Amino acid sequence: MSNVFPENFLWGGATAANQFEGAYNLDGKGLSVQDVTPNGGVPANPGDKNPLITEQPTEDNLKLEGIDFYHRYKEDIALFAEMGFKVFRMSIAWSRIFPNGDETEPNEAGLAFYDKVFDELAKYGIEPLVTLSHYETPLYLARKYNGWANRELIGFYENYVRTVFTRYKDKVKYWLTFNEVNSVLHAPFMSGGIATPVEELSKQDLYQAVHHELVASASATKIGHEINPDFKIGCMVLAMPAYGMTSNPLDQLAVREFENQNYLFSDIHARGKYPNYIKRYFEENGIDIQFAEGDEDMLKNTVDFISFSYYMSVAQAHNPEEYGSGRGNVLGGLTNPYLESSEWGWQIDPVGLRLVLNDFYDRYQLPLFIVENGLGAKDVLVEGPNGPTVEDDYRIDYLQKHLVQVGEALKDGVELWGYTTWGPIDLVSASTAELSKRYGFIYVDRNDDGSGTLARYKKKSFAWYKDVIATNGQALYK
Repeated sequence: MSNVFPENFLWGGATAANQFEGAYNLDGKGLSVQDVTPNGGVPANPGDKNPLITEQPTEDNLKLEGIDFYHRYKEDIALFAEMGFKVFRMSIAWSRIFPNGDETEPNEAGLAFYDKVFDELAKYGIEPLVTLSHYETPLYLARKYNGWANRELIGFYENYVRTVFTRYKDKVKYWLTFNEVNSVLHAPFMSGGIATPVEELSKQDLYQAVHHELVASASATKIGHEINPDFKIGCMVLAMPAYGMTSNPLDQLAVREFENQNYLFSDIHARGKYPNYIKRYFEENGIDIQFAEGDEDMLKNTVDFISFSYYMSVAQAHNPEEYGSGRGNVLGGLTNPYLESSEWGWQIDPVGLRLVLNDFYDRYQLPLFIVENGLGAKDVLVEGPNGPTVEDDYRIDYLQKHLVQVGEALKDGVELWGYTTWGPIDLVSASTAELSKRYGFIYVDRNDDGSGTLARYKKKSFAWYKDVIATNGQALYK
């Protein structure tokens, strides 16, 4: 068959600084919200109170050391290059550049570290795709200002992005403003640095914080295009399609209402204004968004592309209490009886990825980028002919089925720039702060109790993904 993947398709992997860098207190880095959430930053079920938040970092927080990419970046990037990566998604830790977040002058040691990482990627011809804020709000901004609930964060963020855009204008082309920006509705501390406990946070305050982030995102897009017109700047949302539990029209209406809560973010990023459907929700919930002078015009600085994570779909019903809640990702949802689930209860739905790609492209007619997709599983290290490895056929099966559906979307006419699988190397889970929830093609010898040598071992999926990239997707159809 002829290849459906474009000639310059960007294959790679995705990470976040707080989940794999480590070195949380070295070279002038300040604390982030991640450093005080040793149990992960996502409530286990919708409506749960904030996860455990400590006053200071504790030894049981695996994110403090991560997998020590800070000291092993050359080794890890060499492994990514061996797989044939065209792109590597990573984040800059805001508090490594501005330790508190509100300083006027940056931390040079932090800037110099990312210079070295970008130079190492360039050595192998790997494009960096950089997330400016990936669940890493400086802790000081959360505690002093209540995070994005405070409008002052817009100015601090602008200073940060102007600094890194200027520093790396010749090293980085692809940028994302916020990671899974819509997750702030469900995990306000992790996603938005909002210190107010969830049970005390009003919808007015939450959606006002959303507004501040969206204005800041549009401002970053404007600043970036002024510094380098060749920058490609995108938004990043958590995509989670929903199906009605039945053909009852009320269930279909529940689906629409659920999906609108997520479309709100991409609609504003792509269209530059609040959509009409949200106005009724605001009115019925007593929400009055305060616009400062210039906000309306600032939002018109729309993104160059839409990027998203995709792990699962959910089901929705107008009477969810009759079904019991599912064990979803950040957004929750009901369990679909037609789908299998991962060890963590995330429902596996490759066709859902094709639907998401078509829905986003039909809605916005903008290029798309899949920047997270993968399977978290409890891998077992075994002795292989070339040393320790993991026989992770289940991961290969998951990714192969999803990528075949990506191919179907391309045949549907969707414009897609690239695909970065989540966690190409094992890292600490954002939602649970576990290392046993492994996603990588590369096994890292570190355990949930903090023990291990941090040695890297190639899993079976390493060679599989290398073949997929080398054939530009043709290997998916063998």
